[in-house]
Formats: sequence, C-alpha cells, structure tokens
Amino acid sequence: MYSLPQEIEVWYIIPAIRKELAGILIKRYKLTYEKTGKILGISKAAVSQYLKKKRADKVKLPVKIKREIEKSAKRIVKNEDVAVKEIIRILDLIKRSGCECEVCKKYNKGILKQCGLRPIRYSR
Repeated sequence: MYSLPQEIEVWYIIPAIRKELAGILIKRYKLTYEKTGKILGISKAAVSQYLKKKRADKVKLPVKIKREIEKSAKRIVKNEDVAVKEIIRILDLIKRSGCECEVCKKYNKGILKQCGLRPIRYSR
C-alpha cells in the first residue's frame, strides 16, 4: 500500500505547518487558542495538541521553511483573511524545496521511483 503525494500533504505536511503557525501565533503574538484555531480552521483542542506535541510531531520542517512560516504568521496577524493563502504559499515552497519528497521517503517507502516528481530546490 502507498500514499499519493496529496495524502502525504494532508496527513503530515499541513499539520506540521499548522503546528508551527499555532506556536508562533500564541507565543509571539499572544493570541488565544480559540482565536488561533479559528484562524487556522481547527479546534482549540487541536491547537492545544499541537503545542503539547501530541499531534503533528513526526515532521521536522527545514529552517528556511520555518522562516517563511514566521513571515506568514506576521501577515496573518495583520490580516486574518490571508491565512489560507499563506498556508498554500508555504505548501508550494515545501513542494519546490523537496521537503515533501523527504517526508514521502520516510513514510511511503519505495514509492518515489514510481511517482516521477522532480522537485525544484528552493533557495533563499
């Protein structure tokens, strides 16, 4: 059995992005769990689980991606309506960086040779 790249995104990468954003929004910008959950489209219980490392703790995002998530958090605090756009932007950066393929290698052994994805390396 194998997972498609989109499933890897849904099960591992999107939660990792939300976890990073939740941590920044709460710790740096002092938002409540409820407000953070509303912005990220998740429950305040999910926010709590992210912060307590009970959820989305399998994927370690690269430092470059974490910096971009910090920029996204700043934009989101200024205008909550950009949250979805920012998450999509981070997903795109992750795809281009090859990080998605690294996650796939770990949790989807042997499938990369079949999928044919050739990530473009992201650099900044």
